[in-house]
Order: sequence, then C-alpha cells, then structure tokens
Amino acid sequence: MSILRIKDSHSALLLVGCGLLLSLFGIAVIHSALASSSSAYERGFYLRQTLWLFLSLGLFAAVVSIPVRLSEVFAYVFYALVIVLLIGLLLKGSSGAARWYNLGFMNLQVSEVAKLAVIFVLARYLSYSRRPVNSMRRFAYVIMLVGVPMLLVLTQPDLGTALVFVALLIVILFWSGLPLTYMILLVSPGVSLIASSHWLSWLVFFALVLLLLNLIKPGIWFSTTTVVVNLMSGMIMPFVWNKLHDYQKMRILVFLDPGRDPLGAGYQIIQSKVAIGSGGIWGKGYMAGTQTSLAFIPERHTDFIFSVLGEEFGFWGGLIVLTAFAALLLLGVRVAFKARNKFTSLIVIGGVTVLAFQYAVNIGMALGLMPVTGLPLPFVSYGGSSLLLSWTILGMLVNAELNWQEY
Repeated sequence: MSILRIKDSHSALLLVGCGLLLSLFGIAVIHSALASSSSAYERGFYLRQTLWLFLSLGLFAAVVSIPVRLSEVFAYVFYALVIVLLIGLLLKGSSGAARWYNLGFMNLQVSEVAKLAVIFVLARYLSYSRRPVNSMRRFAYVIMLVGVPMLLVLTQPDLGTALVFVALLIVILFWSGLPLTYMILLVSPGVSLIASSHWLSWLVFFALVLLLLNLIKPGIWFSTTTVVVNLMSGMIMPFVWNKLHDYQKMRILVFLDPGRDPLGAGYQIIQSKVAIGSGGIWGKGYMAGTQTSLAFIPERHTDFIFSVLGEEFGFWGGLIVLTAFAALLLLGVRVAFKARNKFTSLIVIGGVTVLAFQYAVNIGMALGLMPVTGLPLPFVSYGGSSLLLSWTILGMLVNAELNWQEY
C-alpha cells in the first residue's frame, strides 16, 4: 500500500509533518479563541475540530492509496456530480443563498468539493487536448469548465471561492504550457474592469493591451476577442458595481479606507490589525489575548484566526505557521515539476494553487492588505469541509511524490 511507503520518503514525511503541525496549531488556537465564549457549544469547537482531523487523516490515507489513473478516469463524472449538487443548492436556497447540504453529522459545503472537481477536470482536459496552447477553442472550453461552477458559486453568494476558480484557471493554463504573454492577455479583462473606475487609467491600460497584441501577433481571432472583451469589461463596470450586494460594496470601500465605517464593515479589519500589532514579537501568551478573550475579533475561529494567532504567539508564532506552509508549498511545486505524468503534474499544481491562494487572501485580509472575502486558513481555521479539503489536497501531493516516476 502507498500509505506504508511514506516512511521511506523524506519529502512525503515532511509534507505530512507540515500538515500535522498546522492542524494541531489550529486546534490549539481554536480552543483559545472560543475559551471565553458564553456558549458551551462553541467552547467545544476544538473537540469537533479534533474529530475532523481524525476523519481527515482517514481520507488522506485513502487518497494516498488510490491510483492517480482512477482520478483521471472519473474526472468528468466527478465534475458533473458537483455541478448537479451546486444546481441543487441554487434550487434549494432562497434567492440562491444556500451554501451547504445538511448531512446530519456535518454540513457539506459543496463549493469546497467544487475546487477539487475543477482541478481534476482541467487537468484531464489539458493533459489530453491536442489543440495548440493558444487555440481559441481550447480557451473557450477551459473557460466554460471553470465558468459554470464559478457562476453557480457566485449565486450563493460566495465571492471568495469564485476567486479561487480564477486563480486555478490562470495557474493551470500557465503550467500546461501557455506563454506568459498570453497569460497577461488572458487576465487583462479583469484588470480592465478595475482600471475602468477612472477613464484615464482605463485608457492607458487599453493602449498597453493593444501594444502587447501588436508585439506578439497571436492571430486575428485571439486579437479580436481580446480587444472586444476588454472593451466590454471597461463598459460594464457601472453595471457590475450596481449588481454587487451592499455588504460586498462596503467591503471594497472599507478595504480602501477602514476608517470609513469603524463600527460597521471596517470593524473587523481594525480589530484584527490591533490584535496582531499588540502581539509584538513574542505575543501575549496562550489564552492571554485581550482582543480575543473579550471577543473584539469577529469570526475569530474561522476567517480571522490568524489575528488570534498573531496576538497570542506574536511574530514568531506567525513565522512558524508561514514557514510550515512555505515548506509544504515548495515541496508541492517540486513534485509538480518532477512528475512524469502530465495529469498528475497538473492536479498537484492545482492543489498547491488552492492552498497558496487561500493562505495569501486569508492572511492578507487579517493584515488589512486584502478585502474580507470569507476564505478560511487551510489546516488552521475551524471547519470540517475546509479541513477535509486541505488533507485531500495533501494526500494528492503525497501520492504524486510517491509515484512521480509513473507515466
């Protein structure tokens, strides 16, 4: 069995060690974050997270033992099943507000499973596609595969997870061989959308897009599509802004100026920065954080768990977590580089992308560097679906490490 071969691989052991360190650290911080809660149920969340860790380890062992070829064969079936579940949530929820299925023993958040489905289906298609890397049909098919679950997740509404799909699309396309210049053109509509907030910035950016198209000459269809999509992105900015929910608009405005609503939407960011700053170098000590114990930090066991960590363990505590994750990330990229099977390489880089993006966004919003999106901190934040996803991805990485020589 593959799971027994982990002890013979230093890289696999290090991957598992990093995952365990982060998970155990998370349980300790969850315990501290909710120790002062008036709810006995919340005070027991760390015990529930411990149970989820044991279940995650079981799932991890199963993923390590399953041949990669099996994932390759059932990639489209898995993707179709997830789409059906997402559509079911859309029909089940009031105005599309449902995000999970209640299974009795847990709430299954389908958007977490959808991340895996998109990784598998993109890897399956791109590893077998015979079309040129810059083919418009190839682009259209890939964007459709990502766009369908992304739009369904947006209706929940869950902007944070939708952004994970965008990151997956960009990184996996690049890893599959798309030149960097084409990658820049691919993300240009998103930049156009942001730049169009002022006519001068949008005009300058659009001129740069035209210059890049003139330099690389990707072909008439690609060039025309790029120009049209960028024009449309610039023109629909007011429509997109008006379609955002009020709380989403406020999150963006507060990100730019937290003092705009210090007792409302800006409260989370301000209190988070106060907590992390007050931790200093060494922290205030375990279960000794005043911002945490007095419940000044909202969602302190999930979205803002890094704030609790920073207050109680200080700079060095944050550095330990970041170092463990950096080691996991670098080992994952190394596995993706050396894997001889293209499908395996693509699913590994996809898994690494999900973890890296969520770490960057979660810690970024705790530090006030990114808008609040509700993405959990992998391995650390409270939540069964999130922890199961993190250990499933880790299982994919370890499986690839143990079988990297297979074609």
